[in-house]
Amino acid sequence: MPKIVTAAEAVKAIPDGAVVAVNSSSGLNCPDAVLKALGDRFDAEAHPRNLTMLHPIAAGDMFGIKGVERIAKSGLIGRIIGGSYPSGPSTSEPPKIWQMLGANEMPAYNVPSGIMFDMMREAAAKRPGVITKVGLDTFVDPDREGCAMNAMAAAAPIVHKIEFDGEEWLYFPAIVPKVAIIRGSACDERGNMSFEQEGAYLGAMEVALAAHNNGGIVIAQVRTIAENETIKPHQVRVPGILVDYIVEVPDQWQTTQTPYDPTISGEVFKPISSFSLMEFGTGKAIARRVAQELRKGWAVNLGFGVSANVPRIFIEEGLHGQATWVIEQGAVGGVPLLEFQFGCSSNAEAFVPSAHQFTYFQAAGFDCSLLSFLQIDSHGSVNVSKLGVRPHVTAGAGGFVDITARARKIVYSGFYNAGAKMDVVDGKLKIEREGKVKKLVKDVEQVSFSGRRGVMQGQDVTYVTERCVLKLTPEGIVVTEIAPGVELQANILDQAEFPLIVSPALKEMDKRLFTPEIMGLKLDG
Repeated sequence: MPKIVTAAEAVKAIPDGAVVAVNSSSGLNCPDAVLKALGDRFDAEAHPRNLTMLHPIAAGDMFGIKGVERIAKSGLIGRIIGGSYPSGPSTSEPPKIWQMLGANEMPAYNVPSGIMFDMMREAAAKRPGVITKVGLDTFVDPDREGCAMNAMAAAAPIVHKIEFDGEEWLYFPAIVPKVAIIRGSACDERGNMSFEQEGAYLGAMEVALAAHNNGGIVIAQVRTIAENETIKPHQVRVPGILVDYIVEVPDQWQTTQTPYDPTISGEVFKPISSFSLMEFGTGKAIARRVAQELRKGWAVNLGFGVSANVPRIFIEEGLHGQATWVIEQGAVGGVPLLEFQFGCSSNAEAFVPSAHQFTYFQAAGFDCSLLSFLQIDSHGSVNVSKLGVRPHVTAGAGGFVDITARARKIVYSGFYNAGAKMDVVDGKLKIEREGKVKKLVKDVEQVSFSGRRGVMQGQDVTYVTERCVLKLTPEGIVVTEIAPGVELQANILDQAEFPLIVSPALKEMDKRLFTPEIMGLKLDG
């Protein structure tokens, strides 16, 4: 078969029982056309069957790029291992892949994204697997769920706890891909692959190496096929010696609901004044208080949720550039984008391969992480990865476990409970009706971050909500600040399922958080 082929021709090379690794992050770099062709082939031939799918970060989403939904077919997937999965609103029907794993149709696992990229590198080098402390005392730990998302997965463990050099570690045996499906901007006729129109590299090189070095095949989807020797060597991120098949898809979207935006790929820089700002309200009060935790010159990781708006607070306050934002997809600096474009940044200083970014995160090379929470428990543990009643609302853990495993300082943010009716009136928070679902619970549904391990490691952990600020201490969770207008007993203590400690130095949150005017925020350090 020639190197330049159609998507339908490329997937003919995937045999039954193959281990297939896909490089993508939701809609970003998703090789959607190749995945569609794979699903179409199965519909026509009932082959290939029983594939093991590896997704370091989710492939596709519920908002325009289907990704893994293209292949969510009984018999096609025999096992799936993902750092995350497509997520969407509770009002939407769950994606087919969630229905399948919920029905126990195949073993399904949620493995931290950074560990999955590590597994690719280990497979590429033909080493036995990954030994790591990332995930200890979380759902990743075999003493808890061992990454299993259903009963079939629990019966077939992929992670083991071992002792090495007198210490506890987690061991993930290598899983060797025989097919890699990657996506970029262009390939020349030899397969030399560039990413100039993409918002990230993710793990394209790692995934391709893992398959190639183990006698497998690499399928590359690109927007454009170029003449040989027309892509400059510094632009080539995956060399043609690794690529077996090239599929040209001129109309591939850059990311979710975005056909193409040159500011995402760093080809054009936007004026800072053109970025949207947060509307005034309780969410903005939370983001502002999170911003107060930061210091000038810090490198700060961002997750999805309220904290993703902190860069916009910096812009509004005239502080843009005083912190450097870093995200797991690989962007360093610039302004991380929101909603459907989360995972991309405009005006980035650099794009780092995700595998390298996760090495940076796992070793706590950064100063602070800003993340969300679904639940907090009496140990200070946090759940972001599982809601049993609405599983598809969460994407799984993604890079959360990698990022928080050793982070020196973590600021979690979110609303104190779910569904409360609130307003900000005259600089005070007015709670008109309490929410029906408590988020401070005795035990979280799933441990994504271990409060016990956080205390043991001396991590600085803060929880910021609209009505109070909490700190993790060896004695428990302490209320350190309270919003103006909020009643300590009725609105805070009574809304938690476990006793909170009230600081003897309890103070009122900064009134400026609750007024529409610019705060005049200043960073120390």
